Amino acid sequence: MTAVFPFDNSYARLPERFFTRQPPAPVRAPKLIALNRPLADHLGLTLPEEDDTLARLFAGNDLPNGAEPLAQVYAGHQFGGWSAQLGDGRAVMLGEVVISDGSRFDIQLKGAGQTPYSRMGDGRAWLGPVLREYIVSEAMAALGIPTTRALAAVETGEIVLREGRMPGAIVTRVAASHIRVGTFQFFAARGDTDALQALLDHTIARHFPDAEGPAGLLDAVIGAQARLIAAWMGVGFIHGVMNTDNMTLSGETIDYGPCAFMDAYHPEMVFSSIDQFGRYAYANQPQIAAWNLAQLATSLLPLMPDRDAAIEAFTDAANGFAGRFDAEWHAVLRAKLGLATAEDDDIALAFDLLNRMAQGGADFTRTFRALCSDTPQDAASAFAAPAAFAPWLEAYQTRLTRETRPATERAIAMQAANPALIARNHRVEEAIQAAVGGDYTPFHRLNSALADPFTDRPDIADLQQAPTEGERVTQTFCGT
Repeated sequence: MTAVFPFDNSYARLPERFFTRQPPAPVRAPKLIALNRPLADHLGLTLPEEDDTLARLFAGNDLPNGAEPLAQVYAGHQFGGWSAQLGDGRAVMLGEVVISDGSRFDIQLKGAGQTPYSRMGDGRAWLGPVLREYIVSEAMAALGIPTTRALAAVETGEIVLREGRMPGAIVTRVAASHIRVGTFQFFAARGDTDALQALLDHTIARHFPDAEGPAGLLDAVIGAQARLIAAWMGVGFIHGVMNTDNMTLSGETIDYGPCAFMDAYHPEMVFSSIDQFGRYAYANQPQIAAWNLAQLATSLLPLMPDRDAAIEAFTDAANGFAGRFDAEWHAVLRAKLGLATAEDDDIALAFDLLNRMAQGGADFTRTFRALCSDTPQDAASAFAAPAAFAPWLEAYQTRLTRETRPATERAIAMQAANPALIARNHRVEEAIQAAVGGDYTPFHRLNSALADPFTDRPDIADLQQAPTEGERVTQTFCGT
């Protein structure tokens, strides 16, 4: 069977300075690790059944008809420092598919070889980051959080040199688009208003057809990012590298490098090995999003006829992110506590719990999940000093007496807002280390379990447990 992708490659029709056309670099001995068949069906792909054929396809050795492979160029602020030219240094986009409802998705091979934007890198990925991206991006999708998706993963049969000799791999990433804040920054920094206008028109048509001009796009992106960051915070997710080249205009989570889900809650939690000063710590993510959006606003200024008026309007819009985020975050917190009505002290109650959790070393996911049960006092077991939880629980139960929703209905709603299972660092690392040794059983088991994160299941109870002291993973790493 020949692979059929319903390609319609609109980004490839933009001016040539938006990208470099090039095919993926073939690999020596591709071998299929995983194929996300439900996602392939959603995308309307017709795929062969044979693993060897699939491996060659998703390694880039064979290209589907209609592919127009390219590497995108962009710029960005990385940890606050300006980089005038970045781009897809190890990724090649095959093209865009259009599904039955008209939605458009990029298909990209990550780890597909050197491009003009590799900046002395080898353009490859090793197995660990490929499996991490597959696991965590699919976990995020199952949690209902906007994200890029993982369509396939393959071994390359080649060695990648990182801290040692590592097995090479490629992940096929699916995104509503790969347009980033840094894409706009690239052209704005060069004074290329023609390219900026073309990018603006393309982005509005693709993602926000009701937006009008630069101001409309900025407003829509601010709203999308406010919802996204609040969703991250609600599951204890830390992106780890919120550079402007890692913020999409579509409002999707992208680039799962040094990301992590928290175990024990603390607002200053950092996992990324390269975030030495905590710039991208858990609690800093809203402020960093606002900073990134201010860079987008600056990049849009050349398209405005009255620069002074635009500066004032865009400054107000960017400053307004805080209020829009707070509204989204407060809604998330109320949902996690099962509060269908709003009272003035609700958010103080929620933050009191978070403060007690930080002081008591309580597990973020297990504490909130315990509150969904018939015995919410069980959440005390997550605290180093369980007595510290008791005053909060008393105040919370008093607050619940003013809720009119039946307790059973509230419990169901809370279980839909508080996952039983997340992609815990030690389990992701366990899957990676087993795979490096040739055993993909933990990888497949973890992916299968994470596809249904809101259901308690006895057969995956071990995956729900917080790590022991010896199991804790305290650092995560970029894949470059």
